[in-house]
Amino acid sequence: MDNLTHSLVGLTAAKAGLEKLSPGATVLCVLAANAPDADIVVLAFGDRWDFLQHHRGITHAVVGVITLAILLPLIFYAFDRLAARFRNRPPATRLKGLMLASFIVSATHPLLDWTNNYGIRFFLPWSQKWSYGDLVFIVDPFLWLILGGAAFLLTTRTKVSKVIWAVLAAMLSLLVMTRGDMLPNLRLFALIWIFVLVTLIVLFLKGAGARWGSRIAFAAFALVLCYWTVLAFAHARALALGSEEAVRVASAHGEVIGRRAAMPRLANPLRWDYVFDTDRATYRFDVGVMNGSSFSDVIRYQKPTGETKAALDSISQQKPVRVFLGFARFPVLQLSDPDCVTRTLVQLADLRYTEPGSSRGNFSLEVPVDCPTNEQSGK
Repeated sequence: MDNLTHSLVGLTAAKAGLEKLSPGATVLCVLAANAPDADIVVLAFGDRWDFLQHHRGITHAVVGVITLAILLPLIFYAFDRLAARFRNRPPATRLKGLMLASFIVSATHPLLDWTNNYGIRFFLPWSQKWSYGDLVFIVDPFLWLILGGAAFLLTTRTKVSKVIWAVLAAMLSLLVMTRGDMLPNLRLFALIWIFVLVTLIVLFLKGAGARWGSRIAFAAFALVLCYWTVLAFAHARALALGSEEAVRVASAHGEVIGRRAAMPRLANPLRWDYVFDTDRATYRFDVGVMNGSSFSDVIRYQKPTGETKAALDSISQQKPVRVFLGFARFPVLQLSDPDCVTRTLVQLADLRYTEPGSSRGNFSLEVPVDCPTNEQSGK
């Protein structure tokens, strides 16, 4: 998930009662909620392929999360004792309280990351296997509303905090409205967004935060669980409908189905992307949980054979290709110019995100190769 969501989880968890465990626990909760993403430091020493290889790596695995959950409160406690010595006062923080808060909040990070289709490797360094929840889009504005609303009601006490929340609300609203092309129904979503913001302002003016306290935080987490439950049912429905169509498509081509997945779309629990592969090809189409699939939009990429396989084999040991294929869940490829004379491009993509030839960050790759026909004729 995005770091805003992780931060809101940490802040809401603190306001649910973890802040009472020790002075400084609120700041610790926000940091612990984001700590596994410290793997971004890889970018300071490597390129984007190093980052793709190590992101959601050891710091997101069970052993890494436990290590960070221990180190962070130890660092907090050590700095507090050092400051206490210089200021001639007793230490303010309580190590046991910091440890408990850190372990609870740190556990939320891999859980949240598992819910989307990017995946996570829980058992590194012993297993490279990726696990995918396929429930929540990697950025979810509904989670922003739920968790951000609770945190707003429980933390807004001063003029500075009011300004911070107002700026954040304005920035997110602008982002949502300007990226409307990614939303299923911008007008409907805008109405929901504005209605929730107005409701939160009214609750704030009526003193809901002071009146209900930590119950607001628990209610927010309960709403998140309800939301995930709805998504789980929608996902199961999409997976069932998509599998029925996948069987028909595979049978029509005389193929045997292998892996399959139904993956979420941004703020749209009614439509899902269904991707599956067979012994000869990889397919993608969209599934509507209310009215079935848009079967006319089936995308098919044949698995590498002949010239395409020869081209892939010739570049398979290059670092970008090796890292990309290690990450990609549904890798597909094509030659940009199959009838080339001298050189062409091998266009790779992870079909859960994009298609070959479409630039989309680390989820696609183009590598120049000598034309397979020329290599064969030169032997």
